[in-house]
Amino acid sequence: MSEIFAPAPGEGAPKAAPSSRPAAIGRRGVLAGLGALALSGCVSTRQPAPLPEPKPEPKPVVPAMYRAIHDEPFPIPAVDTSQLERRFWRQEVDYPTDEAVGTLIVDTPAKYLYHVRPGGRAMRYGIGVGRQGFSWSGRAIVAYKREWPRWTPPDDMVARQPELEPYSIDNGGMDPGPRNPLGARSLYIHKDGRDTLYRVHGTPEAWSIGKAVSSGCIRLINQDIIHLHDQVRDGSTIVVIPDPSANLTV
Repeated sequence: MSEIFAPAPGEGAPKAAPSSRPAAIGRRGVLAGLGALALSGCVSTRQPAPLPEPKPEPKPVVPAMYRAIHDEPFPIPAVDTSQLERRFWRQEVDYPTDEAVGTLIVDTPAKYLYHVRPGGRAMRYGIGVGRQGFSWSGRAIVAYKREWPRWTPPDDMVARQPELEPYSIDNGGMDPGPRNPLGARSLYIHKDGRDTLYRVHGTPEAWSIGKAVSSGCIRLINQDIIHLHDQVRDGSTIVVIPDPSANLTV
C-alpha cells in the first residue's frame, strides 16, 4: 500500500506564495512583440537631413581687358568669354618675322592677327574672317583709322542683299552705334592708292571669332579693336596670308 502523508497538526492546505513576477506571456504574444520591435528598428524617429542645395553654375571669368567699357560714346558690354576660346584671347607671344615692327600680319587659316613688336614679339588677337568666296589676301596699307565709323556697304553687297539699301552709299550709310557692323573702331585698307573696300573692324559677337563669317573683312571683338587702333599708325603695312580654300587677292 502506498503511504498517505497527512499534513502536520495545525497545518492546513498549502497556499501559493505571492509573486512579483508578471503572469507568463503566451507564445503568440512573444512573437507579436518581437515583430513590433523588428519593425520599429527600420523606422527612424529623426527628421531626414535636408539635401544640399545645388551650387549655381560658375560665371565665366572675365579678365580686366574684356570687362565692360563705359567711357565710350556708346556702351560696350563685357565679353562673354564662354563664347570666346581661350586661345583667341589677346596676348603677347613670340613671333619671329622678317616684317618690320608695326606691321599687321593676318594669318587667315589660323584666325589670328599679329601686330609685330620689337625683339621677335607680337601682340596676337583672335579674329573672324571672310566666308569662302569673299576672303582676301595680299599686301596693302592701313590708310587711316576711324572711331565709331559709319558703315556704307558696297554696291555689290547691296545688290546681293537688297535689305541693305537704306544703308547704301547713296543713302549715306548706317550711323555709328552698337548695331553698326564695323563696331567701335575700323582700319581702312588701301592698295596702290585705292580703297580695297576691306576693313579691320570691331564686333560685339564673340562667338564669331575663330570662324569664317564676314563678307571679306577682318573682325576683332570691340575691346581688341580698340586696343589695336591705339597701337597702329596710319600707313602701316598689312600682310594677309591667304587661306588655301580661297583664291581672291587684293
